[in-house]
Amino acid sequence: MKIKYLFYSLAVAAAAVSCSNGKPSDGEHVLHILTTNDVHGSWFDSTYVGGGIKNSLYAVNHYIDSVRNEFGGENVLLIDAGDCLQGDNGAYYYNYVDTESEHLFPQLMNYMCYDAVVVGNHDIETGHEVYDRVAAELDKYGIPFLAGNAIRNDNGKPYFQEYKVFNKAGLKVVVAGYTNANMSAWLTESLWSGMTFKSLLPLVQESVDRITAKENPDLFIVAVHSGSGEGDGSMLESQGLDLFYSLKGVDAVITSHDHSALIKNENDMLFLNSGSHSRNLCHGTISVSVEGGKVVSKSNDVELIPVNANNVDTQMRDAFHKHFSTVKAFTVRTVGRLTDDLVTRDAYAGMCGYVNLVHAIGLQFAELSFAAPLTFNGTVTKGDIIYNDLFTIYPFENQLFVMELSGKEIKNYMELSYDRWINTVSDLKAAAAGKSSEHVLKIRPGVDQRTSQTRWSFENRSYNFDSTAGLNYTVDVTKPNGSRINIESMADGSAFDESKMYKVAVTSYRSGGEQMKAGTGIEDTDSRIVERYPEYREMIYKYLEKNGVIDPAQIAAQPNLGHWSFIPEADAAAAIARDMKLLFE
Repeated sequence: MKIKYLFYSLAVAAAAVSCSNGKPSDGEHVLHILTTNDVHGSWFDSTYVGGGIKNSLYAVNHYIDSVRNEFGGENVLLIDAGDCLQGDNGAYYYNYVDTESEHLFPQLMNYMCYDAVVVGNHDIETGHEVYDRVAAELDKYGIPFLAGNAIRNDNGKPYFQEYKVFNKAGLKVVVAGYTNANMSAWLTESLWSGMTFKSLLPLVQESVDRITAKENPDLFIVAVHSGSGEGDGSMLESQGLDLFYSLKGVDAVITSHDHSALIKNENDMLFLNSGSHSRNLCHGTISVSVEGGKVVSKSNDVELIPVNANNVDTQMRDAFHKHFSTVKAFTVRTVGRLTDDLVTRDAYAGMCGYVNLVHAIGLQFAELSFAAPLTFNGTVTKGDIIYNDLFTIYPFENQLFVMELSGKEIKNYMELSYDRWINTVSDLKAAAAGKSSEHVLKIRPGVDQRTSQTRWSFENRSYNFDSTAGLNYTVDVTKPNGSRINIESMADGSAFDESKMYKVAVTSYRSGGEQMKAGTGIEDTDSRIVERYPEYREMIYKYLEKNGVIDPAQIAAQPNLGHWSFIPEADAAAAIARDMKLLFE
């Protein structure tokens, strides 16, 4: 590892010499930009149980090394656009369990010779102790942790580094990084105390102008932890295309957050979003012609590279085997018992033990609960539960928030959630019998942006399919949006009142997200948060410590859980079963 890093450092030094006079040499220069984002702890290539192979940074590095070997490390710029520190056992272990050793993430970034890393919202979610430590350790390796719009409250300066200048491909290249502007709506203030997150519009353009005037770079790259969005300025958390269509003086926009792989090459600018979880790598190239020390022309290209999980950097695997073994030993320990299987995909068809468990945690603190399936397709089998299983049940470090919502706002939110989940079916009997092209679940065939595979998939993100606990209600799949939900009563049989205010358990991510605002019509959702509790996964762990067992049948019988179903019941169930077969078989 040290030899590899030394060789790369020497190459970078050579590139720095080539433009040490402040002007690039005449001729052709080609910069290769490699990007990752939303890795979410997909560091190791082996599952902790069963020895399965999964997507990993080891496989990503196999491809990165091939590019460096072909084009020269001095011509390659490697950037990650954030959400690095959360989502897998390894990240959890080095965030919260082993807090004395050097954090593993900076070591991985150093080994892979990353040039810059952007701060993501899930990185901030880990708390000051974690991300401050990581930022310092990255800095030790000369890798900036970038977030130019996270502004300190005490002096008005960025809390993290805003940009860094690189000498790559004989060119002076600026990389400026910014994090998600909607951060404070999702996370409790203690996690981001001391700073304010500003909108990327117009801040990034103002920053580009200021930095360009100071540094006079040959190329300028903006990397943001923000979703692609629609490019119409409508979503604070997804400003990627807003920037792409509006920025001047920028050669590439690297974006992230929404886990949707997307590349564009328009108007002499590249757009790169590699998706998530080490599944893909974006490879952009900028070819520059220089005459008289000045850039006279540029041409661009970009491709999305599916990463083969089986082709790994075996030397990297060996270098970090000890870390993997340590994490595995921690996460395979038994923490309780499960009386029946929890199958996450069952959530798309109706009530199920998996989502019931999440609801039950929320109902300890509120009258109602909103919860969605956060693992797309996973199973925890009955028997002993190991700590690793808790990541299947709840993969994110989302906190539990309690919001006050009126009955009308709750009803409207439920309508929106199910509208993203199901269609209105005109001939349900035909759909149930397979004699119609209609589908109850809102699914379509095509290339799944998250996996790059051709398959049936949901039109919308399944982690937004919130059901509600604490009520008795039905969802009529033959009726249009706005009239599908019939709330019969509260779980205890008492009347549900649209004019009354109720306490509702939600995730910290949901509380300030686009879906909550769109569904309820509340713009300042933060003002409705009345209580904040620890992370859901931690509370599931505490539930096991107290009870020793998760019994889905016992949870389903809780009087405060309530009941819901799709109707007309028999035909809806048959049609959904056909849709589920398309999705999963």
